[in-house]
Amino acid sequence: MTQPIVTFEDIHKSFDDTVVLKGVNLDVFPGEKIAIIGPSGSGKTTLIRMLMTLEKPTSGMITVDGQNLWQREKKQKLIPANESHLQKIRGDIGMVFQHFNLFPHMTILENCMIAPIRVKKMDKDLAKEKATEMLRKVGLSDKLNQYPNQLSGGQKQRVAMARALVMEPKIMLFDEVTSALDPELVDEVLSVIRDLAETVDMAMILVTHEMEFAMDVADRVVFIDEGVIAEAGSPQDVLEHSKNERLQNFLRRFRR
Repeated sequence: MTQPIVTFEDIHKSFDDTVVLKGVNLDVFPGEKIAIIGPSGSGKTTLIRMLMTLEKPTSGMITVDGQNLWQREKKQKLIPANESHLQKIRGDIGMVFQHFNLFPHMTILENCMIAPIRVKKMDKDLAKEKATEMLRKVGLSDKLNQYPNQLSGGQKQRVAMARALVMEPKIMLFDEVTSALDPELVDEVLSVIRDLAETVDMAMILVTHEMEFAMDVADRVVFIDEGVIAEAGSPQDVLEHSKNERLQNFLRRFRR
């Protein structure tokens, strides 16, 4: 039996008096594509931000490729993880955000080269080669020397994907990557992610409100509502055959 590449175990998260996650348990296996759906404020994005070490769980344990993410062992005791430990594990995880987060003063090639050079200490020529390859993979090989302000929103999002892929992560996280795009650009970005899902051998966790996309791409769909996993299973079982009333009410908003 293949071991999970990511395990969320009894994850709770609160912000002051607001409880966001209430005991989430979820395994993600190598190469698996998981779509996470649910209403706004249900805890979807918080869950993957904890995996990216942008938020810390209030309680519970996250394991990445067999290593405890938020704790480390010292003298046979578990103590809070330091930045070095977090950075080491975070190197296996790539994340694409809603709002691109590109450096405006750098070309898109430079945007994709900076992390492997600084974080992985990669040789500059090798970083350039890998960045060029990934930009070609997302259909931007003709834009290498352009700056972010010269690109459309869809093109910027594709740069963000290439930048994450250059780091050769084992796990890719996508956080509502089409929500900030104009409607006519959504299909452009989803098409690139579909191609990546088919051709790149890595686990993907996709927080999305694009139900047709989730049906096409995901091996498993997880519905989070009010801080708990209310339903999980194959795309067909969750999106077409569920008897869960909360899920049915949620899905009605996306049906024309």
